[in-house]
Amino acid sequence: MSSTSVRTVLVTGGAGYIGSHTVLELLKAGDNVVVIDNFDNSSPKALEVVHDLAGRECVLVEGDLGDADTVEAIFAEHDIDSVIHFAGLKAVGESVEVPMKYYRTNIGSTMTLLEAMDRHEVRRLVFSSSCTVYGDPETIPINEDTPLQASSPYGRTKLFIEEMLRDVADSNPEWRFSLLRYFNPVGAHESGRLGEDPTGIPNNLMPFIMQVAVGQRAKLSVFGNDYPTRDGTNIRDYIHVVDLAEGHLKALDELETGTGCRAFNLGTGTGSTVLEVVAAAGEAVGKPIPHEIVGRRAGDVIAIWADPEKATRELGWKSTRDLNDMCRDHWRWQEQNPAGFG
Repeated sequence: MSSTSVRTVLVTGGAGYIGSHTVLELLKAGDNVVVIDNFDNSSPKALEVVHDLAGRECVLVEGDLGDADTVEAIFAEHDIDSVIHFAGLKAVGESVEVPMKYYRTNIGSTMTLLEAMDRHEVRRLVFSSSCTVYGDPETIPINEDTPLQASSPYGRTKLFIEEMLRDVADSNPEWRFSLLRYFNPVGAHESGRLGEDPTGIPNNLMPFIMQVAVGQRAKLSVFGNDYPTRDGTNIRDYIHVVDLAEGHLKALDELETGTGCRAFNLGTGTGSTVLEVVAAAGEAVGKPIPHEIVGRRAGDVIAIWADPEKATRELGWKSTRDLNDMCRDHWRWQEQNPAGFG
């Protein structure tokens, strides 16, 4: 929290998985929070839980970030001084099928947000980017100078928004942007009351594993075991969602004195294979996770993990929760909420 005054932070997509955990940390830190969310891929119940855990409430605006009138009204009614921008579509596979929807939603709504911010002279923003902007990197671990080469429409929307923010920052020195490129968020709040509630079949490994563990799905398909890795399965950098939320607060703090537009990797710096995650999840659940090896999935990157040293050096942020913590907390949430917020 600012040492001089209480901040009022607008959080776009604040009812989503990472957004809701970040809103909770902001409220706990004493910040005032305004959330805009259209609940396309989230639940208002997440914010009810956040309010209960924090003992304080945020202001909720149910609406679409692409609606200029709604966004303008938020800035007119609330003394916003900074923004954390999560809102957007995020399924890689869907983005390949309907790319125009992704460009319209992700890039168009960001333009609407920036224009309203500019009119009201609010020029500090933390952007929810992604390690997908690195595509299939030639060398790992990945630092922030790794060449950018997104390989899906979803990843390109993140990359194009990053480029847009760099251009805006160059146009006026009052703008300050933090681009947070995160790796694979998993886990849940330690209370077991706040966690990931994917719509339909989960796109990501951990929620799928946990739905198998709770009996919603029969078994996990592991896509390929013939990759050049230690057990033949893909390697990813998994990061606890609460570590990630804390990173957003550190980035927000840094924007009070920082300048320009800078990118930071938020990851643990450790890669885990699919089978290592399956084993750790089985330990947390107390029984093996049923799984089968199937053919490789098109477009899967072999291995990717972060070099998070810049975030440690410049933001004072470091992940503190390991894979066992992630699996334990994710399972606590899933076991207590087998149907998610539904």
